[in-house]
Amino acid sequence: MTVAFPMPDTETPTQLEQLFWAHQDRVLRAAYRITGNMADAEDVAQTVFIRLAASPNQSIDNPESYLYRAAINGALDLMRRRKSELALDDADAAEAVASSPVGSPERQVSSRELGQWLRNALAKVAPVEAEMFVLRFVEGRDNREIAEMLGTSRAVVAVRLHQVRAKLKRQFQRSYEATK
Repeated sequence: MTVAFPMPDTETPTQLEQLFWAHQDRVLRAAYRITGNMADAEDVAQTVFIRLAASPNQSIDNPESYLYRAAINGALDLMRRRKSELALDDADAAEAVASSPVGSPERQVSSRELGQWLRNALAKVAPVEAEMFVLRFVEGRDNREIAEMLGTSRAVVAVRLHQVRAKLKRQFQRSYEATK
């Protein structure tokens, strides 16, 4: 059964529709980078715009930044809810990967596992730290851009990035040692 929604009397798109068409791809890509799964990214993007539609009287100074942050936070929330842990392979598998050619299936699997580990690890740190990490090391933004997006100083961004990298390094070392 097909459900048809009545079209508005005017052909002028609403402000929400304009925001959706202007930013849907960026919101989806941001969510995908965190979740690593297109279906999850689509769910996050849908949730972002549904929440925006549910609060139509909300005033947004910088819609691009707001929607991007909402996508990152929504994806991190999804990852936290799942709390799925990925155990790293044992030392034999790691050694096999290390000795494999660059484009080999072993390296591709290892790269996917590492990406999944990173997504899970980011879900465990403070949201602002995860957001800064993604903006810096996934999106390639510099500290000045991150500071502007998040309404803080470059010094704060630098310190928080240093802290989150140290936390992730410790988590990775613990995970690796646990597989020995």
